[in-house]
Amino acid sequence: MFSSLIPSITAFGVAALVIVVAGSRLARQADTLADRTGLGEALFGLLLLAGVTSLPDFAATLSAAVDARPDLAMSNVMGSMAVNLLFLGVGDMVYRKANLEHAAASPINLMLAGLLIVLLTLPLLAIFTPSVTLWGVHPITPVIVAAYLFGLHLVHRTRVKPMWFPRRTRETVPDEPEKQHRGRSSTVWLEFIGMAAVTGVAGWVLMEAAKGIADQTGLSETLVGGVFTALATSTPELVTTIAAIRIGALTLAVSNIFGTNCFNMLVVAAADVGYARGSIYHDMAPVQMTWGLVSILMSAILLLGLVRRETYGIGRIGFESALILGVYAIALSVVVVSN
Repeated sequence: MFSSLIPSITAFGVAALVIVVAGSRLARQADTLADRTGLGEALFGLLLLAGVTSLPDFAATLSAAVDARPDLAMSNVMGSMAVNLLFLGVGDMVYRKANLEHAAASPINLMLAGLLIVLLTLPLLAIFTPSVTLWGVHPITPVIVAAYLFGLHLVHRTRVKPMWFPRRTRETVPDEPEKQHRGRSSTVWLEFIGMAAVTGVAGWVLMEAAKGIADQTGLSETLVGGVFTALATSTPELVTTIAAIRIGALTLAVSNIFGTNCFNMLVVAAADVGYARGSIYHDMAPVQMTWGLVSILMSAILLLGLVRRETYGIGRIGFESALILGVYAIALSVVVVSN
């Protein structure tokens, strides 16, 4: 689509800016709709906001997979998941009253963190299985979809009948509907859907521009996808997370990140379906395993933080935030050096 470097860079920058602007609007709309629908911040963040903020990743990854670029497709979605988890550390730095994981403790967020770890292991296991496909799709792909749907059932059951409750402290910010958010929501829904459409189109333009940048500069698709497009397509998560924190919707901020990464596993499944040359898991470079394993490590660290609920830590952020910032920096260095 973009045959020279300058148009590619321009399109990349404009698309990224559009995603940032649309993402900032989505957080406030999501907080309002979470209260008006009665779903609550955690469930709304998982079911709707996560899907919307994943649209750029979905559009970008599927576009690369259909174009037979497995490294660009998988590095984008895997790199995005690591970046998203990094954003929780950034959010913890923004929220100065206490450790974010302490203040936003909820059984749903614990369940989402565990579900994400399970889902992330599936495509990595597929790499070590024989390259067998059924109708062009690896058998692990429908397993990912089934595991995601079963995870939604578990999350719903956890909300309806929780068996674990966080200890209430002065710093805990419960997920409770605000009265001023009640009322008619048709206009908010229209705005929400409009911003969702904008982010999806911007994500597709972003990946088309990324293909042009990779072709014109000679940079590896793994580096372009895992760093540049991953950061750009993840900007809705960063913007919505920071915006949610600033308006006090802490549960929404955390569930949005975990929910987005769980939804991104459906993006991985879609990439395998859209890839016409067999199993995408076996055609991608081994370095893609790096981002998947790093995401598992970061998710486990954040899960420990959610359970431990440290009030204050290093630099007034939780130990888990300090650790994931360090883990991501090391992983990024390894990927850059290896390319």
